[in-house]
Amino acid sequence: MSTKNKILIIGIAGGLAQMTARLILTENPDWEIIGIDSRDISNVPPLKGLTVLQIKYSRGNFENLFRSHDFETVYHLGRISHSSNTHNVLAKRIELSVMGTNRILELCERSGVKKVIILSTFHVYGALPDNSIFLTEEAPLRASLRHPELRDVVEMDQICTNWMWKNQNTISTVVLRPCNIIGTQIQNAMTRFLAGPVALSPADYNPFFQFIHEFDMAQILYKVLHDVPTGTYNVAGSDFISFREALEVVGTKGIPFPMVLAGGLNSVLKKINIDVPDYLLDYLKFSCLISNHELKKHLGPDFLRFSIKEALEMIKLR
Repeated sequence: MSTKNKILIIGIAGGLAQMTARLILTENPDWEIIGIDSRDISNVPPLKGLTVLQIKYSRGNFENLFRSHDFETVYHLGRISHSSNTHNVLAKRIELSVMGTNRILELCERSGVKKVIILSTFHVYGALPDNSIFLTEEAPLRASLRHPELRDVVEMDQICTNWMWKNQNTISTVVLRPCNIIGTQIQNAMTRFLAGPVALSPADYNPFFQFIHEFDMAQILYKVLHDVPTGTYNVAGSDFISFREALEVVGTKGIPFPMVLAGGLNSVLKKINIDVPDYLLDYLKFSCLISNHELKKHLGPDFLRFSIKEALEMIKLR
């Protein structure tokens, strides 16, 4: 990659953002990355070419940032986890996911940014009994119909895709909707759920899941910088696995239960610090598999290094 690039990564406190930054600078040591986060950044390891700032996600701070730096590329990886439903966290998520995203996109447009890469999630589709076998990017975003805690995720995705098509002639924008990302460096809700000492395992359902290893996801975040044009893309491999088999691969003991008791059992588990997001219970009933057809057009058929089983084996209990 010959041309020098100045990159903004929003959400640098996250493990996936740090892996992406490391990959970019390893391949392009003369590039410069500014990584920002509203969360604690003290655990972000030092990296040549990376400047890390802890700032509140406010209009004034974003405007100062774009005024001080001439960014070629912006990575918006700053989604707050939707595993918590408390009012304060919901309000904070909406502020970042919806209001913050609007500010960021507006400044990208005004500042002449050439590429914007946004991390959404396959959760926007929702796990519903009438889902198609493989959902394409044109499928309706129905997650918030049953789970208001996913409203901000759906709204952010819709804001980004609408803005993307509106500005397609001036800014290259990629919105990624990955399947379940798992790995030891990100420790998100799904990784914790699978790799905990025990996990809820419905006796009367055994849905299929897709998983992608954090390393593969970081590689894709880097590759889309040059290899993927404007558009919305599902991110998943071509294989899938049943939930019970996934638990066997990881080596986690499943707690069999009838799904009708899920809500009550989940409340008990939370009291002993085994936190299962309420929305995840739907994914334990109904499969939500996504098509990777569009992404394969640009990255080829074998764009993942790790299979689902290899990804699961790497989060086994030590």
